[in-house]
Amino acid sequence: MRIQSRRVCRSNTVPPDVVPHWGLLLQQAVSVPGLLLRAYRAFHRYSVGNQLLALSQCEQRGLQPGPLNTFPGWLALGRQVRRGERALTLVMPLARKRRSDGAEEFEILTTFAFKSRWFLLSQTVGQELPPEPIPYFEADRALAALEIQRVEFDHFDGNCQGFSRGREIAVNPVASLPFKTLFHEVGHILLGHTEPEGAAVEFTREMQEVEAESVALLCCESLELEGAEYCRGYIQKWLYKAGKAAIPDVCARRIFQATDKILRAGRIESETPPIE
Repeated sequence: MRIQSRRVCRSNTVPPDVVPHWGLLLQQAVSVPGLLLRAYRAFHRYSVGNQLLALSQCEQRGLQPGPLNTFPGWLALGRQVRRGERALTLVMPLARKRRSDGAEEFEILTTFAFKSRWFLLSQTVGQELPPEPIPYFEADRALAALEIQRVEFDHFDGNCQGFSRGREIAVNPVASLPFKTLFHEVGHILLGHTEPEGAAVEFTREMQEVEAESVALLCCESLELEGAEYCRGYIQKWLYKAGKAAIPDVCARRIFQATDKILRAGRIESETPPIE
């Protein structure tokens, strides 16, 4: 008996203090310098989309951003949610098995729903907890985990900052912003732009550039690396060429997913920085 997996996105009724559209959430992140850094530092254990959802609710409700946990999670850590506190809403994956009539194979359906189950440290009282260290990022660790190979830069155009093909990337040794370029090229691969056929074929060249550069911007902002200000101009240029005023929801979701894969792949949970 075989089990196949499939992910299905479903819309749920969203609380009024939660940003309902991923495109609007991404537009805010692209437009406001430092927003991603604040979200990442406060909520780095959660997906990039949930980081922004949590931060937006903190700002709307005047709450102090910080560690998140569920009601039973805080109890296990010796803290109690204060009476009257309202939970934050995040997107939660829900998996279930389904088998069609007469079929021998099960299918795993993963849906995503908005659930109000998380509370901030500032909403609780009880046992003091040590500060949570911010994880470090290592590019080579991320590439290895994502099964992407870094190859020699052999492009004839010296003005080219980098390129991607298949599961390979190359960054110009004299690239002005090597991390931004690396994230951009990895974004192309994770988004399916380098595949001869795949999910990305429905997107134009202009929107592929918007997607990849948005991934670079989110990564640079989250990790406090130079380059985000250049990303913004690049994104606006390609959006104009695509004839669009904003990034569509379908692209925003893909951008968040690709960014999350990169940040998780290169994350090092340690209180001391890795040795270079």
